[in-house]
Parts: sequence; C-alpha cells; structure tokens
Amino acid sequence: MTSGTDGIAGEDWYGRDLDGVEYEGVVFDDVDMTELRSSSATFTDCVFRRVRFNVSEHSDSAFVNCRFESCNFFDATFRRCKLTGSTFRNCEFALLKVEGGNWSFAGLLRAELRGASFEGVRLREADLTQAHAQEARFEGCDLSAALLTGADLSGATLAGSDLTGVDPAGVLLRGTIIDAHQAVVLAEAQGMMVVP
Repeated sequence: MTSGTDGIAGEDWYGRDLDGVEYEGVVFDDVDMTELRSSSATFTDCVFRRVRFNVSEHSDSAFVNCRFESCNFFDATFRRCKLTGSTFRNCEFALLKVEGGNWSFAGLLRAELRGASFEGVRLREADLTQAHAQEARFEGCDLSAALLTGADLSGATLAGSDLTGVDPAGVLLRGTIIDAHQAVVLAEAQGMMVVP
C-alpha cells in the first residue's frame, strides 16, 4: 500500500495497468492516466488534481471518499466500481460511461454530465444539485433521496430508475423520458392523487 506521505505529481501513467493496487491518502497532481486500466484497485481518501482519465477503464475498483478536482473523464468507463462519498469539482465528463457499482453519497454538485451514461448504478443520496445532465442516461439506477434541486435533466432518460424521495418541483424535466411507474411517483411527490 502506498500511503499519504507519497505525493505523485506530473507523472505519465499512460496505458498503465493497475491490478489490485492500494493507495491511501495519496495526492495525484497533474498525472496522465489516459487509457489506464484498473482492476480491483483501491483508492481511499485520495486527492486527484488535474488528472486525465481520458479513455481509461476501471473494473471492480474503489475510489472511496476521494476528491477529484479539475479532472477529465472523457470517454472513461467505470464497471462495478465503488465511489461512495467521493466529490467532483470542475471536472469534465463527456462520454462518461458508468455500468453498475455504488456512487451513493457522491458529490456531483453542478457537474457537467451532458450525455453521460449511468446504467444500473446506485446513486442513493448522491448530490446532483444544479447538475447539467441534459440528454444523460440514468437507466435502472437507484436515485432514491438524491439531491436534484436545480438540476437540468432535459431530454435525459430515467426509465427504470428509483425516484423515491426525489422532489420534481425544483428539477428541469422537459422532454425527460420516464416510465409509467415513475410518472405515478413524480405525480404523488407533487401532491397529486393517481387513480387507476
């Protein structure tokens, strides 16, 4: 395990394979992780500043309580990864793909998620306040009690996701694709009575 006494700055990790590695409390600053692949890697309480995750692939890896600042996730893929409690600030997510995994309590305040794809992801109580998620896909996700105040989900797909506890009043839902069950949930959240 690499501990927090070791900062990693300005390194080129292009195309590197990280299999089963563990980092705790490490600061990654201006590291190029383009096309990097991680498998069963663990990052705990780490900080990523200006790290390029472009076209990287992560499977069964954990980024727990990490901070991502001004990072680029262009065309990155996360499969069955755990990002609980991690926060993202001023990051770019163009073509991000997330398949399964747990992103509960993740901080995505004002995140630019236009066109990003989340499929079967647990986003319980995630902070998506004022997120720009136009045309994003949240299919089969657990969005229960997620914070969506001021979020723009215009043209997004939410079909099959759990929207329990979501207040639709403060969310922009123009052209958003939902299923029949979600329509009932959102109507009841606005105080309407749905009859068969």
